[in-house]
Amino acid sequence: MFEFEVCANGLASVIQAERGGATRVELCAGIPEGGTTPSLGTIVASREYLKDKQTKLHVIIRPRGGDFLYDKYEISTMKEIFMLQGYVDGFVIGCLNADGSIDVDLCKSLMDLAKGKSFTFHRAFDMCSNPLRAIDQLAELGIQRILTSGARATAEEGIPQLKLWQRHTEGKIKLMAGGGVNETNIKRIYEETGITAFHFTAREKIESKMEYRNQEVYMGVEDADEYSYEITTEERVRRIISQLQ
Repeated sequence: MFEFEVCANGLASVIQAERGGATRVELCAGIPEGGTTPSLGTIVASREYLKDKQTKLHVIIRPRGGDFLYDKYEISTMKEIFMLQGYVDGFVIGCLNADGSIDVDLCKSLMDLAKGKSFTFHRAFDMCSNPLRAIDQLAELGIQRILTSGARATAEEGIPQLKLWQRHTEGKIKLMAGGGVNETNIKRIYEETGITAFHFTAREKIESKMEYRNQEVYMGVEDADEYSYEITTEERVRRIISQLQ
């Protein structure tokens, strides 16, 4: 009845997600930016691990953070990723026009490069100007599912919109609730919206094993903790899924 997609930020997270019972993983880099296309090495290694498993491998096609309006150079880069379609079960895309409408032509051109693959439209949907029309357009395109937080910061905050949009789909396309979904709210989101597909990270903070630490240097964001990182854990995936069993 339920689908559980885990947003995995590397092979370690893919392994933990599969062991925890994930239906599917969405492989991403750049999680703080909302997810960008992962490296070739990560895609190939993830496929190798999952090749005999039931968990499906989907890859996001997003060349950068920021908005979802792409120029010709970025589009060219996005299209190159489809050379890897033999390694994946599906792709995650999201393209908008400047007025906030779905870029139907670009989405179609991308989908035509991988006919027969499963496609998800990611949370670019939450930035579109006419969600109900967007749902109809994406369904007509043949997109299988839409990842959405109800156009709010989190899916829990977006419950009223998710409920409305779920009714509007009329079975034409699947909505997948994502954005802050965890063990404390997944049951409420299901019960109040009727949505049965969920997207979450199930990550936990891992402390670095480095003994020597230079606290005067940061690699990216100022004051970031350079001696910890986050990965998905099997235990947390199981904990989240168990709320609907």
